[in-house]
Amino acid sequence: MISINQLDQISKAMIVETILNKKTEEALESLSKYYKVETPQIAVGTIKGKRKTVYAVYVKKESKIYCINSDIFYNPFVILHEFYHHIRTKCGIHRGSEKHANRYARDFINSYTITINEIMKQNQNNTI
Repeated sequence: MISINQLDQISKAMIVETILNKKTEEALESLSKYYKVETPQIAVGTIKGKRKTVYAVYVKKESKIYCINSDIFYNPFVILHEFYHHIRTKCGIHRGSEKHANRYARDFINSYTITINEIMKQNQNNTI
């Protein structure tokens, strides 16, 4: 089983920052390199049967993440959630539950929040 907590807090925060800076493909490449899996393709679009029910979906046969619109393309939580499905699939493990995918994405977001708060606190201390 792959461990979802192997990346350190700073690395997770940097992945989130990269997605927020509209470099989603770069973030996916970095994560894929880390997990030693092929990088999933990502596109704005929908697939039949999922057009109105989800923000994004990972299609195993295509190794591709489809985002319903460009806002979702740059949403770290959604992208990391779908990437979780990708790594679970590529590592030959059951695709995983939505709960685990949410936990994986939330862990990255929490690392980002903690890191930003620490930076802001340091900046405040340096200006006083």
